[in-house]
Amino acid sequence: MDIEAKMELARRAPTEEIIMEQELRELFSTKDHPNHYIGYEISGKLHLGSLIVCGYKIKDLIDAGCNCTVFLADWHAFINNKLDGNWDALKKAGNYYREAFQLISPKIKIVVGSELYHNNDSFWKNVVMIGKHATVARVTKCLPIMGRSEGELNETSFLLYPLMQCADIKEMSIDIAHSGMDQRKAHMLARDVFPKLSWKPPIALHNSLLGGLAKPEGSETAKMGKSMPWTCIFIHDSKAEIKEKMNKAWCPDKTAEGNPVLNYVKNIVFHDFSSFEVNRPSKFGGDVDYSSYSEVEKDYVNGKLHAADLKSAVAVYLNKIVQPYREHFEKPAKAKLLDVYNDSKVTR
Repeated sequence: MDIEAKMELARRAPTEEIIMEQELRELFSTKDHPNHYIGYEISGKLHLGSLIVCGYKIKDLIDAGCNCTVFLADWHAFINNKLDGNWDALKKAGNYYREAFQLISPKIKIVVGSELYHNNDSFWKNVVMIGKHATVARVTKCLPIMGRSEGELNETSFLLYPLMQCADIKEMSIDIAHSGMDQRKAHMLARDVFPKLSWKPPIALHNSLLGGLAKPEGSETAKMGKSMPWTCIFIHDSKAEIKEKMNKAWCPDKTAEGNPVLNYVKNIVFHDFSSFEVNRPSKFGGDVDYSSYSEVEKDYVNGKLHAADLKSAVAVYLNKIVQPYREHFEKPAKAKLLDVYNDSKVTR
């Protein structure tokens, strides 16, 4: 595959930015199989945003020849008080995450934080060295990567989180650090600090985050979060649950900007399907088959496509996408991987 084809795969949606594109081009021209990683806190059940959308980009990078790694950040989850900091629960949930990501592609390498760090003096040395070259103020500004504000710095361990994230990149010899836009601050910290230590800084590739289905507050897009299950389509949701969530989804009339339902059509439906069919009674215009997102948006904004019909059709396609994952985890041997989420002693 030539360099331009690899660059197109890297740029392809849902990529939002690459820092820096010229560095990525040079990497592809000098290394056949660059090292990629994306890290995940082990916490709640996976949803369309965390598994499917990020999975799109992982598969693109595999196609571009990258060695792709999913890093299961159990220590980071512990620091961030996920699953109550219960190590048994974190281990069980980690096995579930491993299973889910290998459904995306068997070529994905899984690395677990606690295994990487065990008896690893070089990792902890690098955490300290990174900290020696980063001010408290700078590291504190990275706390949003944990889903926390700077005002929530109430545990000293929180300051270790971004330092460890940078050290992960160094320890695994990562060329391309990949994440959603929410992790951007950690990658920029690594790009600033690594040259001071004579280390090669990682290229940062960030994909857009899939918004939630609730009405946003103010000008911000509603977030899809595991702590707000009514805003998420989980990979385990039944056909009926997907339909119910889509029926309740915020879908402003004749408006495309900030519309989560149209966002799903653009970034999920048309990623997996070449057409989008809306079924409706003849008195409301009859069935219509769209071959591009722009056609859907045009009809919706012009009032030719009603929100109820749009949401009903999107539910059908999302169910098709989720179905193989749902059915996989419904198998008795695989369903046991989800027992941790049924434990009343463990909160999300």
